[in-house]
Amino acid sequence: MGNAHILIVDDDSRVTSALRRTLAYEGYHISSALDGEGALAIARTKSPDLVILDLMLPGIDGLEVCRRLRAVNDDIAVLMLTARDAVADRVAGLETGADDYLVKPFALEELLARVKALLRRRSPPDVQREILAFADLELDTATRQATRGNRTIELSTTEYELLALFLRNPRIVLTRSLLMDRIWGRDFEGGPNVLEVYIGHLRNKLEQHGEKRLIQTVRGAGYVLRVAD
Repeated sequence: MGNAHILIVDDDSRVTSALRRTLAYEGYHISSALDGEGALAIARTKSPDLVILDLMLPGIDGLEVCRRLRAVNDDIAVLMLTARDAVADRVAGLETGADDYLVKPFALEELLARVKALLRRRSPPDVQREILAFADLELDTATRQATRGNRTIELSTTEYELLALFLRNPRIVLTRSLLMDRIWGRDFEGGPNVLEVYIGHLRNKLEQHGEKRLIQTVRGAGYVLRVAD
């Protein structure tokens, strides 16, 4: 994990410099860009494992950069930085495909912990292939790709973790608090809106061709993977 390639995208040279020093000391390979165009050019040629992406950038903003990164490579982990502490901004970042976010100012120790967690989720130590299946849905834990019928579904890191949790617990109601703890951790401050956003992402991808809904809402409790009655 220490050899992972991290791309830092921030127009504040002081922030970029501090992050470069901290992450390089941890053994990561670092690239940096001051704007969205530069970030996308680096992402296309160097394929970073993780992007630390500021929301407020000159020209193309962080939300649009995130959208374009996801269109090029859905497997890149994205940690969004924002000076705005509003729930709407956090949700907007997650809706464009960010896996996590930090509100400025932040402690470097907290950023390091988020980076390590995202890279662990992206490259788990257990590389043995396991096929998780329910109804016409399958998930390959080696490739992290889902299939529904003959259709292949690309998943982001967080979408994969969430779907794997459902597939390992079919027909069992998973509470919102359990899902938040297992996917984002007990210290995550994003609130339940974050979970709703990702359930929406998964449903959109799983039902893109009109397939029946498999992730059902259990009002007042949480969600369950089952075929509707």
